[in-house]
Amino acid sequence: DDLNDRDPNEIFEFCKDAVNHVVAAYGPIIEKHKNDSFTEEEKRWQQLRRGRYAEFNLVYDRGTIFGLKTNGRTESILMSLPETARWEYDHHPEEGSPEAEFLDACMNPRDWV
Repeated sequence: DDLNDRDPNEIFEFCKDAVNHVVAAYGPIIEKHKNDSFTEEEKRWQQLRRGRYAEFNLVYDRGTIFGLKTNGRTESILMSLPETARWEYDHHPEEGSPEAEFLDACMNPRDWV
């Protein structure tokens, strides 16, 4: 594991600190956008992103792979997958769209600060 070189207590304290700040950090974002409307095209994009997340989880995630290979309880292992998702072969968002800009930022990291 990539954290084996650190003090376990230090890692635990970091985890507790992170968990204790989730609501304060994420709550305002949810509050600001909870009533936002969305288009069918935006919903389709969300479903495609969820599909990629499910793909990553099933193909690459060490915890998921370990659970499946060691006869873990399948329902529990797959519980983190989205309820609905979508897959399209070789999908490319429209150039200049927010979706295309998002993918470009993912593939070409930027110094946002």
